[in-house]
Amino acid sequence: MYKLTLLFISIAVLSSCSKSLSKKEVEQYTIKGKEIAQTTAKKLGGTLVEKMKDGGVKEAVPFCNSEALPLTEEMGVKFNVSIKRTSNLLRNETNKPNDEEVLILNNYSKLFAENKPMKPVVELDNSGNPHFYAPIILQKKCLTCHGEIGVDVTKKSDSIIESLYPKDLAKGYKEGDLRGIWSITFKATE
Repeated sequence: MYKLTLLFISIAVLSSCSKSLSKKEVEQYTIKGKEIAQTTAKKLGGTLVEKMKDGGVKEAVPFCNSEALPLTEEMGVKFNVSIKRTSNLLRNETNKPNDEEVLILNNYSKLFAENKPMKPVVELDNSGNPHFYAPIILQKKCLTCHGEIGVDVTKKSDSIIESLYPKDLAKGYKEGDLRGIWSITFKATE
């Protein structure tokens, strides 16, 4: 009897370790994830718009190269999360997707190709942390650096981009294309 009781306790403990998120938790992390992504996008985008006004691509691309990641990290500290923007077509290799992000990116790419809605996803990641993913849709203002060479991106702008990102794959987009994803990791105790 003692061994059977011990077995049931062990199963209960192990089951609680593989906890999944409740519907309410998914809703809460979705709301918070959207807020964080929107606030971070606004901060990055606002700064980029200012850099474009100050000196065009010549000012904006070096900002992205040296300041976009620290600014994203700063927003992560502000919200007590880890924030990442990633894509299947990278400009900055530092943003390379992990295995979980590749699966999410591929799913969003399939939905985009099928012209189906792409909604945020909240799930526990491999480390057991709540994780928010959402698509990043390319806006018209982004075409100057991410659009088609010779149409949206001038040869001069492309040479500036290539000088800082020699392995750049993040061009040739059209407005409304799937550019990548937000990947926001919450602390498990949140």
